[in-house]
Amino acid sequence: MDEVAFLLRPRDEGWVIDGTVGMGGHAAALLERSGPDVRLLGLDADPGALRLAGERLARFGDRARLVHASFADLGDVAAAHGLAEARAVLLDLGVSSVQLEDATRGFSFQLDGPLDMRLDPTRGETAAALLNHLPEAELARLLYEYGEERFARRIARSIVHRRPLATTGDLVAAVRAAVPRAAWPRRLHVATRTFQAVRMAVNDEPGALRRALEAGPRLLAPGGRLGVIAFHSGEDRIVKQTFRSLEPAGYAALEPSPLEPGDDEVRANPRARSAKLRVLERLP
Repeated sequence: MDEVAFLLRPRDEGWVIDGTVGMGGHAAALLERSGPDVRLLGLDADPGALRLAGERLARFGDRARLVHASFADLGDVAAAHGLAEARAVLLDLGVSSVQLEDATRGFSFQLDGPLDMRLDPTRGETAAALLNHLPEAELARLLYEYGEERFARRIARSIVHRRPLATTGDLVAAVRAAVPRAAWPRRLHVATRTFQAVRMAVNDEPGALRRALEAGPRLLAPGGRLGVIAFHSGEDRIVKQTFRSLEPAGYAALEPSPLEPGDDEVRANPRARSAKLRVLERLP
């Protein structure tokens, strides 16, 4: 949070767009450390997260404006609210602790609940629907591409054999049955990569990221900055390649390598351990 606030906060006036406002932590930090003429447009696909963000940001009054929308629609939402340019844009990818700890959302392999996994629970196909109809070969591709799961074929075969799956416990059982006990990772739950891959597929997270990275740089004012926090190597690779491709058009990455959390932050919040922050600046 300190790095985000330091690198992205506008010095004078203008708009900040938080495309994944979540519970409003980064948004509050950016508004606190900016002048009174800085305003924030916050987007989130999760209506529940928006309610929490609204409570947290209420003290900023009309400086904070919240919208129920995916960051994939960043450009359209900005246009609808009359924003021609922004001083900063932030994308914090993945899911929040609140979402992980709610068994009814289906994100966690540690809590038994319905296989949902939708970031926006008001629309789209659930994880159960996806897992119960995809062909085995497509399931294997999804698990390997999004989860980097080396036992993708075995897990896909186990899922198909156990259909229909209805709960997170069903999916965990399918993974455990497929992966040899001796090959279970020491530091990760055996189902971690599978759950990550399924969540990314349900929400088309790579596609949403590419759309946001197409719109975000165009919205930046000269000197404005776009920050992206990724938790998955594939997503970080998309960010890195996009930033590099924009260099001839008058943009520059602040650092060649991403910023990572320090030891103190990881101790305080272990889920931050895989975070990577990259920042792109539109040159004056």
